[in-house]
Amino acid sequence: MSISAICNYRNYQGDCCYDKKKRLLPKFLTRLCLVAGVFFSSLGHSNAADHAAILMYHRFGEDKYPSTNIRLDQFDAHLEKLANGNYKILPLAKIIRYMQDGTELPDRTVAITIDDAYLSVFTEAWPRLKAKGFPFTVFVATDPVDKRHPNYMTWDQLRQLQANGIGIGSQTKSHPHMHQINRAEIDAELSHSNQRFLQELGLRPALFAYPYGEYNLVVIERVKAAGFTAAFGQNSGIAHGFDGFFELPRFAFSEKYGAMDRLTLAIDGLPLKVNQILPADVVINTNPPALGFTLVQEIADNRQLRCFNSTYGKLSVDRIGPRAEVRFPGKLPSGRARVNCTMPGPDGRWRWFGKQFLVP
Repeated sequence: MSISAICNYRNYQGDCCYDKKKRLLPKFLTRLCLVAGVFFSSLGHSNAADHAAILMYHRFGEDKYPSTNIRLDQFDAHLEKLANGNYKILPLAKIIRYMQDGTELPDRTVAITIDDAYLSVFTEAWPRLKAKGFPFTVFVATDPVDKRHPNYMTWDQLRQLQANGIGIGSQTKSHPHMHQINRAEIDAELSHSNQRFLQELGLRPALFAYPYGEYNLVVIERVKAAGFTAAFGQNSGIAHGFDGFFELPRFAFSEKYGAMDRLTLAIDGLPLKVNQILPADVVINTNPPALGFTLVQEIADNRQLRCFNSTYGKLSVDRIGPRAEVRFPGKLPSGRARVNCTMPGPDGRWRWFGKQFLVP
């Protein structure tokens, strides 16, 4: 008998003639129909989630700067993929608010962010994003705008974006390497840019992006003290807030790293939730660092954790229960070094966790 036939039951004629069973049967059928109703009402709707893929771009169609530029044909293909797939593009501020409040997000939620407020954001990216109805957030360092640098947007253009519902985030005053300046200089960068945002846009941004994706524990402390509610790096991974909201990952896209298969892996990705991450600071004192973290219980039994580094490729991973210890075969070169850890998830999707180190 089908579920629909059972739920349409009116005059049951069974073999059993016991009064007790006759009394219990309607209750059983009511419960069965409620369960079936929930099941069928869920079909065609995305599952709830507590995470999102955050995409990051810089320049659009500026071929002179391939390391930070995305070609327009690449960007158009990205937008078509997002528009025609089972994705929900939401404002970054809303995603963060939902995560912090514990409000469920649609599965495959995506945020689009753009760093540095280059002019091509206004002339090339915005018309394309507006045509698709996609919200996005621009992170702005105020000095280039104040100095009217010809390759950057103006305050009038930023006000136009703001008036159209585009999110505005902060990226300091002068876009410094923040881990290389002292506490007073960090505070001055944040205070000055906040004042300029208030003067020009009438608001203080709540969201912050670390210039170059670089920071240390002191920088995080000062960003929190300045009143920001969340901050973002440039390491790959699915954002979820399980380990806090001031080292949130983003997938960076450029000409070299703008292939469609990489975009698909990112926007179909699932979080690889970990905490108790060591070393706690991004700037390392010991080279190579001894990277370790603890997996959440729901994935702690999965033994298919793999970690990779651009210098050494696949890394050695030792597991003791939910704890994972990642080892490098040699020293990391100076500058920025990234580790990406993945684990297969359901439905052919991949779990992501990324960690960036700054090597003196």
